[in-house]
Order: sequence, then C-alpha cells, then structure tokens
Amino acid sequence: MARDPGRRSAFGLAAVCAALAPLIWLLARDGAGPAPAAPPAPAPGLRFFDPIQVAQPPELNKERREEQRRLLQQQVRLTDHTYCSYLKNSQYPHESRPAGHNPDQLYPNRPLQEASPMRIEGGDSDPEVVLQTTQSRVYLAAGETATFSLRALDAHGQGVPLVVTRALAQGMRYGAERAAPRVTLDFRDGGAGAWSAALAPADTPLAAFHGTIRTEVRYKAGGRDGFVLFDVLYSPALPATWSGQRSESRDGGSLQFVLGLDVRQPGRYVVSGRVDDAQGRPFALATFNDVLGAGAQQVRLTVFGKLLHDGAPALPLVLRDVDGYLLRENADPDRLLVPRLEGKVITSAAGSLDGFSDAEWQSAERSRYLAEYARDRIAARGRLAQFDPVAPLPASACAPDAR
Repeated sequence: MARDPGRRSAFGLAAVCAALAPLIWLLARDGAGPAPAAPPAPAPGLRFFDPIQVAQPPELNKERREEQRRLLQQQVRLTDHTYCSYLKNSQYPHESRPAGHNPDQLYPNRPLQEASPMRIEGGDSDPEVVLQTTQSRVYLAAGETATFSLRALDAHGQGVPLVVTRALAQGMRYGAERAAPRVTLDFRDGGAGAWSAALAPADTPLAAFHGTIRTEVRYKAGGRDGFVLFDVLYSPALPATWSGQRSESRDGGSLQFVLGLDVRQPGRYVVSGRVDDAQGRPFALATFNDVLGAGAQQVRLTVFGKLLHDGAPALPLVLRDVDGYLLRENADPDRLLVPRLEGKVITSAAGSLDGFSDAEWQSAERSRYLAEYARDRIAARGRLAQFDPVAPLPASACAPDAR
C-alpha cells in the first residue's frame, strides 16, 4: 500500500523538533549564552601576507650604491655641461656669430655641385654611370639667372657620351591650383661632354610666378635614358632695392657696416653678410633681423666687440656677399628676395681694436637661461654631496667647485 507523503513530512519535522528540544531548554535556562570568543591575537613577527625581508649580500648592496653614485655623477656632468655650453655660446649676440659656427652659410654664391648614380624611369638607378651636375643658384630674385650643367662618367671617372633630349622648366603648383606655364630650356654641348643651359624667369612666361620652378632634363647616356631635376625658388617682385649708400660706424663698442635700403614693401627683413679678415679668411657672419618701414632705411650688420677681441682678426675687415629677403609670415612661399650684393661690399677703416668693447653680451633672455641652468647645476651637485659627503665633486668646466 502506498504511503502518504504528507504524513511522512510531518513525522520527519516532529523528529527534528524532539531532537532540538534539550538544546533549546539549556539556552533558555542560561539566557543568551556566552559571547563568542574573540579571534586569537596574531603571534609577534611577520603576518602571512607580509613581504618577506631577505637580507641582501653585501656585494649586491655595494653594486647598487655604486650605480646610484654613477647616476648622480652623470647628472652633475650633464647640468654642468649645459650651463657652461650656454655660458660660452651666448657671450656673442645672435646677429654677430663666429664664422665657424655657420660653415654652410659662408659662401652662398658658390655653385651647388652633386654626383649621383644615373636615375632612370621607375625609380631605379644605374650605378655604372655617375651623373655630375652643377647649379649656380638655388634662390633667384627678380632679374637674376640660374645656370645648370650636367655630364656623365663611368665607374673609372672616364666620360660617357651624353645627349640632352628634352628640358622643361615649370612652376610647381599643388592641389586645385591652375598649372603654371612651361618653358623649354636650350641645353647645349659645351665640350668635354658637359651640357649646360640658363634659366632667366623674368624673360619667360614664368616672369610672374612666385615659388619653386622645377627644371626636368631628359638625356641619353651609356645607351640608357635618364633624367635629372633642378629646383630654384623664384621671387617675381623686389620688395626693396639697395640704394648704394655704404658706411661704417661704432655703436656700443661694436663695429657696424651700414647699408642703405629703399624699402617698397614694409615688414620684417632678414639680411646676412659675411665678414673676412685682411687675409681673406672668414671671420664672422653678421645678420640683421628687424622690421623696416617703407622708404629709405638702413641695414646695420654688426661685428660684436668681444668677438673682435677674442678672434683677433687681421685688420681691416671686409664685408662681402650680402643677401636678404622680406619675411612673409604664414605664407607660402615665405619670402620675397632682395637682390644680392656679390663679392666685396665695403672694407672697414678700423685698423686696431681700440675703442671696441671686450664685454660679454647681456640680455634678459640670457640672464634668465643662465639662472635656470645654474639652479639645475647646483641642485645636482647638492644631491651628489648629500649622497657622499666625503668624496670630492666632479670638476666643473667653467665654474668654481662649491658644494
């Protein structure tokens, strides 16, 4: 006969209650019962999750200390080098620098010469044929001319027959701008396998173009077709012209070459001139960078007094090869060229250093940078002295060793 599930569940519940009755009577007699015991206090020493301190071998601690010492010494040397380098290089103003600081700007009118493997279509080159090229100028003011030449040599330096098949000059346009006119250049064989041509934009349909003019020359050499590119930056209008007035003066203990400039377009003009000593050796690069108004103006190219004393050039000094431009900020191209003055421009009358100052250049900018670099230097030396108070500090290249 099947059993009734309800009766079975009731019987089970009654049995559980009967088993718990004595425990309930004891709790009722003793009240709430004893409070639960607090967890035992941890034993003195390390906790389970605490990091385990492992004693380092003495030699390992010594290596780490030496490494830290090396790093601190490097910081001292670096901050000292920064301070001393700026102190030395800032003793002359920006507009009057030693010629050796700007070797790439000393001879702006020398032709640009290059030699490279013959370039062929598709981006490849032929290493068996070397193309030599010459370009007289990269920057062209209105009315100026650039000449290009090329010849081919084999791996042994012997001439390779070359023939120019086509030469086109075109102003470079970008984006949706209208294409600039093209001009055909007449390259001619000048002998010895050299071909040359001249580009005078003012005499061509490119006279009004402002920007980069690229000349692409196609030729045959060694039985193969090659090409070469020549780029010039052309200014179609003159923002100013030289008046022809030239003189010198002494201002603030320095020598100044003064050049008259008739300004048509006012703005910021940047002009550079090279200064040689009496033996023809480059001595200084003098730069003018200032805003000029329209009309008759003066460009002053300065040779700083202390630079004269330190360099002790053979006198008199000669100013040569002056070039400049009107800076067009936030524009492309960023300049309008002023006609260059090639060769000797003016010879100074100064025959001695009397009256020229030997004081260093001073400005708020220089003082601010020197103070900042000095703080860095002192802080680095202080950290090293604190780390090892006994050891001597590294010697300074320019300042007294003080802790």
